[in-house]
Amino acid sequence: MPVVSVSLMNLPETEAALGWAGAHCLIADRPEGRAGGMGLGFNGAQLLALAIGGCFCNDLRYIAHRRGVAIASISVKVHLALEGDPPIATGAEMTVQCVMADGSDPQPLIDEARDSSMVGCSLPRGIPVTVSSDPRPA
Repeated sequence: MPVVSVSLMNLPETEAALGWAGAHCLIADRPEGRAGGMGLGFNGAQLLALAIGGCFCNDLRYIAHRRGVAIASISVKVHLALEGDPPIATGAEMTVQCVMADGSDPQPLIDEARDSSMVGCSLPRGIPVTVSSDPRPA
């Protein structure tokens, strides 16, 4: 079974976290002035919305390559609804604009991506999240 692993650690002289996987990295932080945040990076809700939309964009490309068709442009907007304290994501709405290079109808690609997107299909089913502590110093 494939496993994807990422790592995060505090960003020195801040209360933000630097996250990485392979050669790619990003910063997670709270908005400036909130709980020590400096606004240096994405908050958790933004990261979740980016995961939904980013996975969908990648899936559109995978499907197009598999079908031997070219996409001229993709534009995706994700609106993530939050409720409660602490905030819980209660829904996501994604709007997709996809233009095929040959002018054909992109809807079949959009439909297949909707039905096969790893993030988009995993979230409605829910996944268990376990948390354990490592007693070794960071």
